[in-house]
Amino acid sequence: MADDGQDERGFFAERPPQSLKPSPPREEKPHYLGHRQRLRDRFRRAGPETLSDYEILELLLFRSIPRADTKERAKALLKRFGSLAEVLGAPEHLLREVDDIGEGAALDLKIVAAAARRLARGEIKGRELLSSWSQVLEYCRGAMAFEEREQFRILFLDKKNALIADEVQQVGTVDHTPAHPREVVRRALELSATAIVLVHNHPSGDPTPSRADIEMTKTIIDTAKPLGIAVHDHIVIGKKAYASMKGLLLI
Repeated sequence: MADDGQDERGFFAERPPQSLKPSPPREEKPHYLGHRQRLRDRFRRAGPETLSDYEILELLLFRSIPRADTKERAKALLKRFGSLAEVLGAPEHLLREVDDIGEGAALDLKIVAAAARRLARGEIKGRELLSSWSQVLEYCRGAMAFEEREQFRILFLDKKNALIADEVQQVGTVDHTPAHPREVVRRALELSATAIVLVHNHPSGDPTPSRADIEMTKTIIDTAKPLGIAVHDHIVIGKKAYASMKGLLLI
């Protein structure tokens, strides 16, 4: 065979090994994703009553904080404020002081709190309040117990003692709310209310009525009575409890 000038050994000669690129490591899903799904499944299957406060908080934080573990954040909120109700009632700027609770998560918690208050108000509006007193108290506590300043709220009732309106008339300081008896009565007349329930909160947490609270209430009663407006009660709301002036025989 004629030599064509090509060395076959060059064709079959050992070639340098080609480097094989290692396969990229398989990405593992973050551990909290499985935990989130299990918690959602428990909520669906067994109901919210089977979940603790921190687990309910976790569920609320899932959408606000989509790419992180929320369990420790939920526990930190409860450690700071004490309970689920107190977390939802806390001012937004205090929520943001908790580690890893940003502006978005704090705002979302306040939106949930506002929705809960609307729901509670809807449950008592139009109903005979004196027959659903425990719901009224829970509504007032949810609306006012965790405010940093005193609020003076009035529940205006019709002749069947059903709720016509619920209004905050005054907002004061941390330990005082100015209430004007004539303004209370004037607003009751505008709404054609025949009875009212007075409510205010004590940011200190102690719901014991002060002497000023009692005297102001008696003045409102004396102003309203000649005009056919009854004052059913004056409730003082604290963080953990409430006080009824009527129940304490103060009015």
